[in-house]
Amino acid sequence: AGFIKSPLSQKRLTQDSVELYCEAIGNPIPEIQWWFEGNDPNETYAQLWDGARQDRVKINATYNLHSTSTISIANLTSDDSGMYECRASNDPDRNHLSKSPKVKWIRSQANVFVIERPQIATHVSESSGKLTLSCNMSAPHPSITGHKWMQGEKILEQDENPGAFTSYTINGKREEHSGVYECVFEANPQIKGQVNISVPPQVTAYKKSEHGNEGDTGVLTCKNPSFPAVTTWSWYKSGHGVSALLENASGRYIIKSSGNKTELRILKLDIEQDTGDYFCNGTNSYGTGDATVNLRVRSRLAALWPFLGIVAEVLVLVTIIFIYEKRRKPDEVPDDDDGGSAPLKSNATNHKDKNVRQRNAN
Repeated sequence: AGFIKSPLSQKRLTQDSVELYCEAIGNPIPEIQWWFEGNDPNETYAQLWDGARQDRVKINATYNLHSTSTISIANLTSDDSGMYECRASNDPDRNHLSKSPKVKWIRSQANVFVIERPQIATHVSESSGKLTLSCNMSAPHPSITGHKWMQGEKILEQDENPGAFTSYTINGKREEHSGVYECVFEANPQIKGQVNISVPPQVTAYKKSEHGNEGDTGVLTCKNPSFPAVTTWSWYKSGHGVSALLENASGRYIIKSSGNKTELRILKLDIEQDTGDYFCNGTNSYGTGDATVNLRVRSRLAALWPFLGIVAEVLVLVTIIFIYEKRRKPDEVPDDDDGGSAPLKSNATNHKDKNVRQRNAN
């Protein structure tokens, strides 16, 4: 057996996680085991297994053409610091209780250093239409080479300043920029702090006005783009000066909600009963917000109205043409003795006279 990939030494903070990777090749395919030796001088190597350390250790291994194994440890503590050893062997007697293996286990080692996580104090202040986010890291902490401000995967700002304090300014109101922001201290290991801009739900409707046909299913939707997410959604319908709470148990209403979206489905729309204004209301730990959606229900014949209008216009036009043709006077027919036949007689006479003149000349 031989290693083609070995685990690498790493530095991590308490509460972080670490992952080590090992890959071995041989014929037959070797087995891989993980062992650990702590920093205590009296501590000896102990084998690790999947689910060890109160289920914080996870080991995944595959044996296909060659051996691969990954060990991951979650929620690190200072006791997780030490030497991690990847061992591989393909000797048939490698795990025999009494026989000694002919080939010794080959070993590859990596150190994991778990250091105490520094405390980061975060703050959000609002003044003159600006929001200022700040992070201040307490000592002791590793050497800092710069900072980054991030929202999700997007880098908002970065610098190469070495200080333990960093800030980021946003132009606008709190309601316009709610969300989760991260201040990142570039060090070994990297240290992150989280700054939350929290507001009551800023509920909006996907469409302020919805249309549906009688007998179909109507769908009304509201969303909450702000942070934190809505914990409780509810729907109401206005009528006769009061708002009635709509619930799934009614049979005609189906409400599906998540943290950022709620959807109301109304089965078998009725013109008289379902037309009107609907209110979606969202609540979180910072307050409530709502939006209004107007629903209009059309008759099933509404789709035929444009066609029926065209047909009516054609019928009116045909009727007008028919009446006009009936009332119009017929054209006068000229007599046979009038100018229409006269030119024919004159032409015949002229032709006869011409023949007489030709005979006399001869």
